[in-house]
Parts: sequence; C-alpha cells; structure tokens
Amino acid sequence: MSSEPLFSSLLVDTAQEHQALRESVSRLVGRFGRRYYQEVVASGRQPTELWRELGAAGFLGVHIPEAYGGGGGGLAELNIAIEETAAQGCPLLSMVINAIVAPIIAGVGSVELKREWLPGIASGTRRMSFAITEPNAGSNTHRITTTARNHGDGYVLNGAKYWTSAIDQADSVMVVARHGELDTTTQRMPLSLFIVPTTARGLSMHRIDAAVRTPEKQFSVFFDNVELGPQALVGLAGGGLRQVFMGLNPERIAAAAINNGIARFAITRGADYARTRTVWQSPIGAHQGVAHPLAESYIGVQTARLMTARAAELCDTGADAAEAANMAKYAAADASLKALDQAIQIHGGNGYSYEYGISDLWFVARLHKTAPVSREMILNFIAQHSLGLPKSY
Repeated sequence: MSSEPLFSSLLVDTAQEHQALRESVSRLVGRFGRRYYQEVVASGRQPTELWRELGAAGFLGVHIPEAYGGGGGGLAELNIAIEETAAQGCPLLSMVINAIVAPIIAGVGSVELKREWLPGIASGTRRMSFAITEPNAGSNTHRITTTARNHGDGYVLNGAKYWTSAIDQADSVMVVARHGELDTTTQRMPLSLFIVPTTARGLSMHRIDAAVRTPEKQFSVFFDNVELGPQALVGLAGGGLRQVFMGLNPERIAAAAINNGIARFAITRGADYARTRTVWQSPIGAHQGVAHPLAESYIGVQTARLMTARAAELCDTGADAAEAANMAKYAAADASLKALDQAIQIHGGNGYSYEYGISDLWFVARLHKTAPVSREMILNFIAQHSLGLPKSY
C-alpha cells in the first residue's frame, strides 16, 4: 500500500534529494507492508528482515556523519525515513531510539565511542536502548534517583528505570544517572550519561505488560552495583542534562514523524474504503458526514508534517528547536488520533478487525500523547517560554 497518491511530498520536501529519499524508503518498506508488521507483532518476534534492509540501504543512519558510516544528513532526512516507514503500516519505535542516542554520541562522545557505536547503529548491526524515565520522577528529570559513584578509575551504578523500550534487543543501554555533588545554587544534582552493556553483571530487567502493539517491548530495568569502566561515561561528567537534550529534541521530532506516518496510513485506508464502500446507491465518501471529517484529518496531519519538517530544519542548522519540536510532537499526536478515529468510523465494524489494520495502531499513536513528554508539559513549556507566562510547576 502506498500513500503517495494522497500525500504530496512537495509540501514538506523542498529538495529533490528528499523526494528521492521518501520514494526509496516507501518502496523498500512497502515490500513488507502492514500485514508483515502485524504478523511480527502477533508472533512476538522482531522485524529482523525489515530492520536489516533499512540498515543496508542506509536509512537507519541517514542522520549519522559519513565519517562514521552514516548518510551525512540530519533530522530532516531521519524524519522522512521514520515517517515513510510508519506510512507503510510499520511504525518502528527503535528508529526513535536511534534519533536519541546517535546525536548524543556524535555530539559529545569521544572519537573512540563514535567509532565503536555509530557505524553499527547506522547499519542496524548494533542496537542501543535509552533509559531516563523512573517510577517516582515522571517528567521531572531532576528527581531521578539512579546514581553513579566514582569507583577507582570507573563507576558503580545503582537504581531503577521504567518504560525502557527494546532493551531486550539492545547490546547496551544509555543511562541517565545522578553523578557528583549537589549544586548549592540550584539545589540540583548533576547528571551524567553512561553506556551500560545489557549483559553487565547486576543489570536485570522485567517486562511491562503494555497495550502498545509494537515489536519493541517495554521494561523495568534494575541496576544493582553495576561496575563500569571509565569508557562508559558519555561526554562530560555532570554535563548530562545539557547533553541529554541533544537527544530529546530529536526524540520529539522522531515521535512526531511516526505519528504523521500513522495518520497518513489511516487517512489513506479511510479514503480508499470511502471511495469503494457502497451502502445504498453511492459510495459512502460522497456523503459530507464521511468526507468532511476525513478532509479535516488530512488538513491536521499536513499541518503537523510541516511543523515537524520545520523542527527538523531548525535542529539541523543548530538553531533553538525546542518550541518547534514540542509543538510538532503535540500536533502530530492529536492529528494521528483524529485520523485513526475517523478511519475506524468509516470502516464501521470492519474498523475493529485486525484484517483492516487500523485499530491496532491506536495505542502506538496514543503513546505519543503521553511520551516522550506529556501534552501537559508541552503546554507548560509553551505557556512559559513562548507566551512569557509565570512558571506553573
């Protein structure tokens, strides 16, 4: 299934190279398609074949520097790759993780760390997970309790993380931890980033039984006196929060890209059904009660796509992308849920059948209304930083 007849790339792609990239990703993932993804999820296995081909074609590493095996592009190219993959009915949350860890390693990692990790991430032959969320910290990163202490020339890590995606498939996990002495001015503990092998002694994980139907499973992860060497530290000790945001704005953009792709898939399926389904004398799409909500959904997702493309552009030029990235994620989450709801409604009872491939995308899209940052925290950010209103939290 291809969504190209409905969604012109000209709105968001100003470069010929971007249009060519979009078409290439669409063709590759289209050979697998929605049914393949559903079968992978239902069987509990991984989309290994799709992941391998995406890596071999260079699509997993389009945002990674050429010197380290990537395509030499940025978030604009990764946005296209993620959106097109989802638009073919194959939303891959692991591509969002790549959007977090690769920019951090490329931005602040040592040359040795870049050489060790970036080529494998780009080719898909190595995987890294990301652990920041904790049960009692929520959106307040300063309240995390996972702690690293200096030990000889290395570190010892203790604590727990929550909702860590795909760590069971990863070679290592990038962990955000408290590290150092309390800053008496801000009353905050400094944070550092560490790369921890998933086979490390003292690391354990417990799967969370979640409603999200994706190949990536969710885990609680526990660190019990995990000993790390000096090479585990990413960037500067105590520079974690600034360094983390090198990955968090890309994470918001990548999450928006997945939802934009899901929305395109849903609208295309809804429009196809509305054109061909006849209940009385004419196709149901001839009725404004069906056509207008679908048209509104189309406008919503095109708006979200434009904001996402703008956020990616700002990231790539080194400008402040926080406002645009937050708004893109907010808009894409809402637009995708509206598109899915209308597509399900158009299909009537068939909308709830896995055969039609729409309803089981609901919780994947709904996830990004809550994570990686909640809609409420986005509204807090916009109110404070864009409107100049007093801080409310």
